[in-house]
Amino acid sequence: KHNRLYMRAAPMTEKLSVDIDNNKISMRMDPKLRGHYLVENFQWDPTDSRKIWCFGPDGTGPNILVDVTKAVQYLLEIKDSFVAAFNWANKECCVCEENMRSIQFNIEAVKQHADAIHRGGGQIIPTARRCLYACELTAEPRLMEPIYLVEIQTPQTALGGVYTCLNKRRGNVINEVPREGTPLLNVQAHLPVMESFGFTDALRAATSGSAFPQCVFDHWLSLIHISEPTRPERSSYAVFCWKKT
Repeated sequence: KHNRLYMRAAPMTEKLSVDIDNNKISMRMDPKLRGHYLVENFQWDPTDSRKIWCFGPDGTGPNILVDVTKAVQYLLEIKDSFVAAFNWANKECCVCEENMRSIQFNIEAVKQHADAIHRGGGQIIPTARRCLYACELTAEPRLMEPIYLVEIQTPQTALGGVYTCLNKRRGNVINEVPREGTPLLNVQAHLPVMESFGFTDALRAATSGSAFPQCVFDHWLSLIHISEPTRPERSSYAVFCWKKT
C-alpha cells in the first residue's frame, strides 16, 4: 500500500532474443555501445537503450527490464530489490512456472513511501513480482516449446521409415541431401523436444537399424494453436487453470 509500481510488458523480436542468447548484447557491454547497437538494429529509443537495468533470468537471459521513468525520486534505492524480483519472476512465470522468454518489461512510473524503512526489499520484492506477473498476463502470453534440429543418415531404401517416424512425432523435414560417393542421404528435420524421448529407438525400429539420428537444439517455437492461455475459449486455458490450483 505504501509503494505503487506502474509497468508495461511487450514482446521482443526473436532476433533480439537470439542476439542476447549469443552474448552479442549483455550487461557487460559498455552502455553506450549497447545502446548504439539497439538503436541501429532494433530501432530503440536512444534514451531507453541506455537505461537497461537487467537481463533475466540470471542476468543473461532473453528478457529485459528497462527504466523508462522520468524524474522519479529514490528510484536507484530500490533497483537491487527490483532486479531480484525480476529474476525471480523470470524463472517462475505465472502461466506454467517455467522460464519466461522474449519479454521486455518497462518501468513507467513509481510512487514510493517517503520513509526509507518502507522501501526495503521486504516491501519492494513481493510488490514488483506481482506487478511483473500482472504485466505478463495482460500482454497476451504465448506458450513456447523448444525444437531440435535432427540430422539423420539413412540409405535410400529406408527413407520411407524415416518419414513415417517423423510424421508420428510432429517432425518436419526441411532438407534432404545425398552424400556423394555413398548410397546414404542426409535428412534434416525439426523435431519438438517433447517428442524426442524414445525417438532413436523408434527410428531404428522403423528402418531396421539403418538410420542414425543426431539431435541439437535449434530454436523456440510459439504454439499458435494453444496460445493466449488466459482466455477461457482457448484450449490452453484448462492447462493454465490446472497449474493455478
